Amino acid sequence: MNSSTEKFIKMIKHPVKFRMFLFWELPAAFFSGVRIIEIDEGRSVVSVPYKWLTQNPFRSTYFASLAMAAEMSTGVLGMMHVYKRTPPISMLITNMEASYLKKATGKTFFICDSGKQIHDAIEQTIISGEPKSITVKSTGTNKNGEVVAVFLFTWSFKVKTI
Repeated sequence: MNSSTEKFIKMIKHPVKFRMFLFWELPAAFFSGVRIIEIDEGRSVVSVPYKWLTQNPFRSTYFASLAMAAEMSTGVLGMMHVYKRTPPISMLITNMEASYLKKATGKTFFICDSGKQIHDAIEQTIISGEPKSITVKSTGTNKNGEVVAVFLFTWSFKVKTI
């Protein structure tokens, strides 16, 4: 693990710094209660509660709230691997697919295990100078471990032009 990755993980795990980041940069995630539960170089776990701000009229978590948490589980891994990189790297979602398999009626946990693949894609774009896209999966489960939703996000990484 390089020092930038370590610094990023430390910042994300800091309870006040990360919540302030959410408040200023992603207020919908802040007020919805989206939280990073676990993160390392290869994996992240993000939760979203079922509550008034995340509910739909069918007494389950609104699909957009689930998508927000799923996206964060993949995006935080990308952010970690581009943090303070030289040359700087931009990242952008270019596609998303979702399958909703079961009603989310409690806290939902989204797991992404694609940190190494994301890191490798970023390294390829640095070496080649060409944009690189990668599709990664985030699986949402309930407290019983049952799969609630599966998301596929395609991230594009590109060396920033200065």
